[in-house]
Amino acid sequence: MNFKCKKVGLLSFFLLMVLSLFARTISKDTSINKPNILLILSDDHSFPHVGCYGDANVLKYNITPNLDAFAKQGMRFERAYTTAPQCAPSRISIFTGCSPVSIDVTRFAEPSRKEVPFFTDVLRKSGYWVGLDGRNHHLDGAEEDKNPMINEVLANEGMRSLKTRFDHVVKFNTKGAHLTEVPAKINAIIDEVPKGKPFFLYFGFNQPHRKFGEDFEEINPSDLVLPPDFPDLPEVRKDYARYLSDVREMDRGFGSIMKVLEERGLSKNTIVIFIGDNGESLLRGKGTLCGRGTHVPLIIRYPATLKKGNLSTKTLVSGEDLAPTILEMVGLSFENKISGKSFLSTLKGVNETNKRDYVFAERGWHAGPLTRTDGLDLSRSVTSEQFNFIYNALPKQEFAQVDMVKTEAWQEVVKAHTDNRLSDLLQKFYFYKERPVFELYDLTNDPFELNNLTGKKEFKDIEKTHREALEKKMIIDHDFLPLPSHIL
Repeated sequence: MNFKCKKVGLLSFFLLMVLSLFARTISKDTSINKPNILLILSDDHSFPHVGCYGDANVLKYNITPNLDAFAKQGMRFERAYTTAPQCAPSRISIFTGCSPVSIDVTRFAEPSRKEVPFFTDVLRKSGYWVGLDGRNHHLDGAEEDKNPMINEVLANEGMRSLKTRFDHVVKFNTKGAHLTEVPAKINAIIDEVPKGKPFFLYFGFNQPHRKFGEDFEEINPSDLVLPPDFPDLPEVRKDYARYLSDVREMDRGFGSIMKVLEERGLSKNTIVIFIGDNGESLLRGKGTLCGRGTHVPLIIRYPATLKKGNLSTKTLVSGEDLAPTILEMVGLSFENKISGKSFLSTLKGVNETNKRDYVFAERGWHAGPLTRTDGLDLSRSVTSEQFNFIYNALPKQEFAQVDMVKTEAWQEVVKAHTDNRLSDLLQKFYFYKERPVFELYDLTNDPFELNNLTGKKEFKDIEKTHREALEKKMIIDHDFLPLPSHIL
């Protein structure tokens, strides 16, 4: 071989080596040109309390102007449900893509096992910077337990590992004067992200979780339209007005975050997802498997795909579906099997390959006495396009609304009951001696779930179909409750 041939051969070899190294570098860093992802959660926020969903009270007092403007830029989901009517299990489900029962997280203060992956683990492995901030995310259980032994066990078992799984972990209260600090907070977080890296950020609002502020902000309680299962009492009306005022506070904070994205030129390359973690802590809301407990607002702005805005869909979506959807948006997926289903095809407006027939929810221990539903309740639900079927495994539990029992509103309801001033319908919901083991509601004709259809001949087949769908889910999840058909 002459010198010229050797020179060409060496040059080719060198070029191949460079290309090989470059290819390996690209394969390790799959984050190049990936969009940022911002997941914003409101706390105890039921559908339909965003103006774009048409709620009369919200529209009358212009409670959510920023979320309404946001909805015009993206897609709103009319039928989004969380997997539990409680903060902790619903949020863990969002991050794992799994139902709480399937990963043994039905107790309020129980974090998931260390080997259960989060979708943020997948993002981080592929080159994303990932962060948690704002309202307690509940991914590592309750706040530091008063019992040092419990804290020690959780730490030793690797169930408090957030600081090793995330690049940024902070808890920040957005209530009161702290709300004004949100823009500076968001700017400081974004400044932490290394140049050239895409980021994922969870940011949680405390609003509209109790305690509510005392200022109604020009909301007239006497003018509010109450749901038919709310007792029409002065303190109940004031309580509802305070709730709406808290939603308004949250909306202002949301608007300030959107303004930061715009000012920093991040709007076009950031997927923004807004969702309520579970339902409102008002009557038949948080802690129950009625619609107000699990049916939540969900709005997504996805600039790369949603070229038009102001879109809506009635596709059934579960909280556990967010994780696989977020990953598919950026070309990633879980390696492990999950129960969540990506709804990216819905966002793209193409054939919905993973369309759900049902969404499921569970209720376990929250916080409180063992004999009341605000403390312990064991129930499951399955919701279809038209019906909600509920299975109450502890029918004799005394009803008490989660987070509401010490309020003046609840005390007024109790007094009205004592004075025999409540209707038979309200007595049935709040002061029963024993509730039905099974409940079936026609959401189309009875959206407030007032008329239990179980046992009625004309709904026998529908009840059976929903009960069997729930049983199938319980079997797959290794649910510890007895199957409904085993107690018939």
